[in-house]
Amino acid sequence: MNEQQSRGFLLKQRAFLKLYLLGYIEKQKGYGSQMLEDLRKEFKQYGYSPNHSEIYKSLHELYKEGMVRREKKIKGEPGVDFQEIVIYHLTDKGKEESRLFKKQMKVELDRCIGLLSKAIEDHYSPLKNTR
Repeated sequence: MNEQQSRGFLLKQRAFLKLYLLGYIEKQKGYGSQMLEDLRKEFKQYGYSPNHSEIYKSLHELYKEGMVRREKKIKGEPGVDFQEIVIYHLTDKGKEESRLFKKQMKVELDRCIGLLSKAIEDHYSPLKNTR
């Protein structure tokens, strides 16, 4: 992407969520509602609480893109518990594309940090000497 080309203001929520969801899936940590709960806890201190629909839309996009596959399981003890959950796993394609996506996201996150840092410096730093 050309340096001068506009990329929008800040990172899109869906891209941000996909970054975290891919990380959870790589570590084989849970199913959709568990990932949602973990993300809400992780970002509570920042005043961000992703909603249910955004998590599942992101997971669905990863599935449609062929990056993840779904596996249905019964949560708890088979024959006793009956709650069906969907566990997500990276596909072979997803493993490679996840690495590329993370590299792209690092560049984009650095850009966003720079933009926010500039705003803080410009509006909240002590006045600089002007000549």
